[in-house]
Amino acid sequence: MSETSGRRRERKKRANGQGSIYQRADGMWVGAAYVLMPDGSTRRRPVYGSSEDVIRKKLTELQSNSDQGIPADATGWTVEKFLTVWLAQTVKPNRQPNTYVTYEKAVRIYLVPGLGKKRLNKLTAADVRQFIRRMENTCLCCARGRDEARPEGERRCCALGRCCERRPSKRQVQVVHAVLRNALQAAVREELVRRNVAKLVQVSTPRYGIDRGLTVDQAHTLLDAAAGDRLYALLVLALFLGMRRGELLGLQWSDIDEERKTLTVRHTLQRVGGELRLLPPKTEDSERTLPLLGLVADALTEHRKLQDAEREAAGKRWVKSGHVFTTRIGTAIEPDNLRRFWLPLRQAAGLDGVVFHGLRHTCVTLLLDLGVPPHIVREIAGHSAIEVTMTIYAHASMGEKRRALGKLDKRLTGPARGTKRD
Repeated sequence: MSETSGRRRERKKRANGQGSIYQRADGMWVGAAYVLMPDGSTRRRPVYGSSEDVIRKKLTELQSNSDQGIPADATGWTVEKFLTVWLAQTVKPNRQPNTYVTYEKAVRIYLVPGLGKKRLNKLTAADVRQFIRRMENTCLCCARGRDEARPEGERRCCALGRCCERRPSKRQVQVVHAVLRNALQAAVREELVRRNVAKLVQVSTPRYGIDRGLTVDQAHTLLDAAAGDRLYALLVLALFLGMRRGELLGLQWSDIDEERKTLTVRHTLQRVGGELRLLPPKTEDSERTLPLLGLVADALTEHRKLQDAEREAAGKRWVKSGHVFTTRIGTAIEPDNLRRFWLPLRQAAGLDGVVFHGLRHTCVTLLLDLGVPPHIVREIAGHSAIEVTMTIYAHASMGEKRRALGKLDKRLTGPARGTKRD
């Protein structure tokens, strides 16, 4: 009996499920084994190699993956293929439209060019780490050929050998890393990979400056400057209720209960895919009901009268949108166009440099300064967690710090307890 036929006989005696190995007439080695498929079934899958040892290693890996619940077809996926499927089947149906837009840009502009050709199941933490470092140190203009795309007379940097050094911000790097981390976590849940290697890579965290908002005097000045403006009530709601820009512009008259004197934040107005759309609020906690009282209630009452007058003046041109804050013909206000109201107003109030979102900061900060419990402030502002309220907004004023240290000074420099005075 020849040595070759002996080896073949040994292969026929391999345990059931271990797979079979043989050599074709052309010298190519072939192996096959039953492995797990994405639908939960098992199928026979062939592997090919130049030697019997290569085939054994491939079969061992296939069967090891099957034992750990990793489907065989996943071993052939590239990062690009998985990200494309993940965006279409997981992100788009289940996330906010603007979230999908952010994720899609991160995938298209950064992740696919940087990691797309890598095998999903072969992706390592070192691959992700190198990708992040390249991203941090690559000029966006050079990488995307922006300067070369300009007319020849308007080229000013990379195309002329003068790199503009325009690199992604720390925030952009953080977003791209988060998108990859979320995608790979979905791959882990689907048992396409064993672990999320993006979690092993740390990225620099951007530092956000503390926005203390306006002082009480500045807020008074702003309200005086806005008096008489057709969007005065919008300013009042932003300052007194801490509502976000999209929440203000998405507010409907049906969200206001005049009998109970409440306002419910149910929508946010955003431009998505070239059109204005009413979407659910930023988070589940952003949907909230707030009481209407004082200046807020009065401002809304006057605003309804103003809108009734504008409806009558517009006549047939009036669009019945149901929005509280509209253009002069009833249509929703483009979020980016709100600056036409805000910029002249802040200039008149001497608040150059203050952004509209600063009114939300002002509301939260002043409530905390008044001693309102943080959990109440959180519910008014619609923060997702009390840590957001305390970390970003709960900063002490110089006056508070002065009073606190003054108390400590009195305690430590005064007579010690138990000391008798003469």
